[in-house]
Amino acid sequence: MNPFVVVMGVSGCGKTTIAEGLAEALSGTYLEGDSFHTLEAKAKMGEGIPLTDHDRWPWFDRMISAARTEVDHGRIPVLSCSALKQVYRDYLLGDFEEPRLIYLEGSFELIKGRMDARNHEYMTSDLLKSQFDTLEEPLEGDRVLSLSIEESPEKLIEAALTWLRE
Repeated sequence: MNPFVVVMGVSGCGKTTIAEGLAEALSGTYLEGDSFHTLEAKAKMGEGIPLTDHDRWPWFDRMISAARTEVDHGRIPVLSCSALKQVYRDYLLGDFEEPRLIYLEGSFELIKGRMDARNHEYMTSDLLKSQFDTLEEPLEGDRVLSLSIEESPEKLIEAALTWLRE
């Protein structure tokens, strides 16, 4: 059975970089959570308005469907997704036999600095405070790995691969 790997954390923590690297190393399929947002949701966030749970549930359903398709075809889906609340993670991962969650953690100051230095379609550092306010850090467990983003992407990918192969 192939795992469903979710790389989670607030915007700007490096989810895309780590998830893409893992998907490549695992010969899996990278799924970019942002690509499952509607144009309306992107416009809302672009205006600095945080999404509501009403906005999020259909988004999660689209990501679950894409991941299920990959697993059903014998591939390993690696999804980058904020998944800030436990209820979101339970919903996202609940239907999979081999879910794995990788939490990229870092300080507000570190991540804000990274966000201010990049160009993103709609997510700006203005929304970062609301993400930290919403964040419920996942509890450690055999299906959860927390990694500090103070390490290089290469070291984070290496640590995640070691954990996934255990």
